[in-house]
Amino acid sequence: MKVVVLGAGLMGKEAARDLVKSDDVEKVYLADLNVRQAEDFAEELMSDKLDILRLDATNDVQLSEVMALGDVVINALFYTFNEKVARTAVDIGVHSIDLGGHIGGATDAVLDLAEKATAKGITLIPDLGVAPGMINILTGYGAEKLDKVESIKLYVGGIPVKPEPPLNYNVVFSLEGVFDHYTDSSLVIRDGKLMEIPSLSEIETIHFDKYGELEAFHTSGGTSTLSKSYPDVNTLEYKTIRYKGHAEKFQLLVDLGLLSRDNEVTVNGTALKIRDVMREHLSPQLRLGEKSDAVLLRVIVSGEKSGMPVTYEYDLVTEKDTQVNETAMARATANTISIVAQMIGNGTITKRGVHPPEKIVPGDRYIEEMKKRGVIIEEKIETNEAHV
Repeated sequence: MKVVVLGAGLMGKEAARDLVKSDDVEKVYLADLNVRQAEDFAEELMSDKLDILRLDATNDVQLSEVMALGDVVINALFYTFNEKVARTAVDIGVHSIDLGGHIGGATDAVLDLAEKATAKGITLIPDLGVAPGMINILTGYGAEKLDKVESIKLYVGGIPVKPEPPLNYNVVFSLEGVFDHYTDSSLVIRDGKLMEIPSLSEIETIHFDKYGELEAFHTSGGTSTLSKSYPDVNTLEYKTIRYKGHAEKFQLLVDLGLLSRDNEVTVNGTALKIRDVMREHLSPQLRLGEKSDAVLLRVIVSGEKSGMPVTYEYDLVTEKDTQVNETAMARATANTISIVAQMIGNGTITKRGVHPPEKIVPGDRYIEEMKKRGVIIEEKIETNEAHV
């Protein structure tokens, strides 16, 4: 199979790194406007399977030509390109998957292409990061083992292995995205009803070995397509994991209006958005750099099987691979999207149309493939008998 990777940022590069190792993949095209960045990576990787292409994704003709080189396209561009890339994939007839971006309706726009994608005989899968992405796949895997799904509780966090005050946090994607997740409301299902509740709220304690007691709180975007895939559950919620005290500090910034998209202040006659100032001021201080990060994940799917209450829990703790300087977030995210691209290319996934990850990616094969890459997902099963 031939795979086109759009975007030579961190996730695009790490997806390419995984793809070239596969016997099923004969060619990988890594396309980006910043060719130098991609070429430096190619020199480091030294694989004759990898070709670097210049791509201006705003140029429709160029985007079509580059995407047409592949059997499967991995879209690792900023999420504002997701709908455009998906529409182009339908037009030219290639499979395409993306890293998600539920903010601003980007994922819904991709899902709306279902009929056209089916007619073209292609597969589109949005939201293939960690959250959404990995948590969706694991939710689907647990849900398919139950006769009735009653509760889905999701916890994910990217945190530094060695926290540094005052925020005990480092940015692995963009701080702008973090601000969005902390300020937009969180979609949940509670007592069977779909509702929105404030982000940074309902802080609870969560424990992971080695990391001890941490906190988890609501943030936006994490439940993704799950509220549509499992509309009849009693409970659905997503919480972000951080070191203790983090939510309270960011809540103060929110309450002061410092993270608002609209608030402006005029300094010496120049109007400045306060959020832009906060982002530019904090970003250099919070950059991960050479430090080590960890991704912690817990998916808890509860319901009934053969008339008995059963809970499936999936746990993940993965840290930065210092040998190849691959962050934990990249290990979790880039491997996920690479594995699913290969599943489409090698015929493991044969369903056509547009499908969210929880409805199309085989969980057992996915867990197996992640394990080969050193990312271990543990399954725990709790039944009524376990309490006897």
